[in-house]
Amino acid sequence: MADETRVTIGHDSDIVTARQKGREIAVQVGFKGTDLTLIATAISEVARNILTYAKTGEIVVDAVTLGPRKGIQVVADDHGPGIANIEEAMRDGFSTGNSLGLGLPGAKRLMDEFEIKSQVGQGTTVTMKKWVR
Repeated sequence: MADETRVTIGHDSDIVTARQKGREIAVQVGFKGTDLTLIATAISEVARNILTYAKTGEIVVDAVTLGPRKGIQVVADDHGPGIANIEEAMRDGFSTGNSLGLGLPGAKRLMDEFEIKSQVGQGTTVTMKKWVR
């Protein structure tokens, strides 16, 4: 099974690397077809948020199991400005930057589990999981 993979996010090219690494682990876990695209897209969204709002951070991708279930976990972690109002940030169309405001809510829709923790001035951690069907 795949080992945990860490990708430091600090440049646009790192987003591509994180997508590729996530996709590789997803294939090893047993994901196919559309699910691979959904996982890669969710990774892109959270990695782009790191770059846009925190400038640097990290994506950690790992295979996970829960009893007989197999899946993938993606953790996006940064030490940026944090999110003052998570509920507001999770609304489609809300953005504090110059974006469509679809990143976080979009990533949540693409994955099976989604958790966000943030503290203003400390940073943000997004944990997402998707399970093989």
